[in-house]
Amino acid sequence: MKSATAIIIGAGHSGLAMSWHLAARSIDHVVLERGDVANSWRTERWDSLRLLTPNWQSRLPGHAYAGEDRDGFMTMPEVVHFLQHYAELSRAPVMSGARVTRVRRDEEGYELSTSQGAWRCRKLVIASGACNLASVPSLSTGLPATIASLTPLQYRRPDLLPDGGVMIVGASASGIQLAREIQAAGRRVVLSVGEHVRMPRTYRGRDIQWWMDVIGAMDLGYDAAENIERARRLPSPQLVGTPERATIDLNSLRRAGVELVGRLAGLHDGKAQFSGSLANVCALADLKMNRLLAAIDAWVTGNGLEEQFAAPHRDGPTVVGAETKLSLDLIAAGIGTVIWATGYRPDYSWLDVPVLDRHGRIRHDGGVVAAPGMYVMGLPFMRRRKSSFIDGAADDAADLAAHLHRSLDRAAA
Repeated sequence: MKSATAIIIGAGHSGLAMSWHLAARSIDHVVLERGDVANSWRTERWDSLRLLTPNWQSRLPGHAYAGEDRDGFMTMPEVVHFLQHYAELSRAPVMSGARVTRVRRDEEGYELSTSQGAWRCRKLVIASGACNLASVPSLSTGLPATIASLTPLQYRRPDLLPDGGVMIVGASASGIQLAREIQAAGRRVVLSVGEHVRMPRTYRGRDIQWWMDVIGAMDLGYDAAENIERARRLPSPQLVGTPERATIDLNSLRRAGVELVGRLAGLHDGKAQFSGSLANVCALADLKMNRLLAAIDAWVTGNGLEEQFAAPHRDGPTVVGAETKLSLDLIAAGIGTVIWATGYRPDYSWLDVPVLDRHGRIRHDGGVVAAPGMYVMGLPFMRRRKSSFIDGAADDAADLAAHLHRSLDRAAA
């Protein structure tokens, strides 16, 4: 059986950032990766997807984007190249093709079974990702067999879809991107809208992510959040990375011909029922967006920088229309595909340690798991609001590597 002081599961941006910080502290470790570096970016994304964050925000420990298109948005092949290059530069000890099939406690730490043999370690860092599995609601069982059922992990491009219209369930980042692309391909698109986070792509001449960064919103700590459990469950913001830096919201989708309906509340015999609260849900999202923009305005004014930025402005409220459908016969409407853009969840089926809550999520305190010597990386709002972004991995990894190092020192004392 092979051994290392620490083992990192996953060679995505979070695992590589942790590897960099462990190496900086001379802690011997190995990174076990089920495929190749950036595996999920290679295999589980649709063809046209780009990062939601601008290129300048692609920053990892000791490395950052250095291309000419700082305000652009990387394609998936570009993300894979960026992470592969980083792994090579940092000389991360990645073992590719080492799928972890079981983790259990032993007297000294953890024992791991993998497709390339057994490993033992004192410290374990789980950086396997928060989006391994699509969260599909149980009511999906009411979908007729004649209608294709897909998730964003399975979707690739419009021409590969079965004939007919498409109903997309969920209007966060994935849902609005797919609605825009499929509608532009000439398909009928019905978008079922639940709770969402509306954001403009740019504001007062800057990317909204720049504003979130500069006013400190992305660095908000988990211990300072008003309701951290709710914050961790919030849907991803309605942002799309496009060369033209376009704002894609429900208004622009409706103008393009996408039909908006409320949250999917029932599905029986091919007939979908929708909540009647669409207008209220949209009004709440508008209110929260305008609060954020007001906070940005206050920061500009408070720092005496009005002349350095464009004047403040507000986009109009979301218009849903008075004739929003409350039900739809999917077969009669010619719907050939339903795409469940209803979120993701991690896969810990291999984790044989009692650290999961009733929802199958790891119990942790800012990434320190409720088991001796175990850590987790890359989860939403794990230590900071930016934890799940590429840009958030460096600070989180620095904190957890320091905690891990102190733990080793205490054990050696």
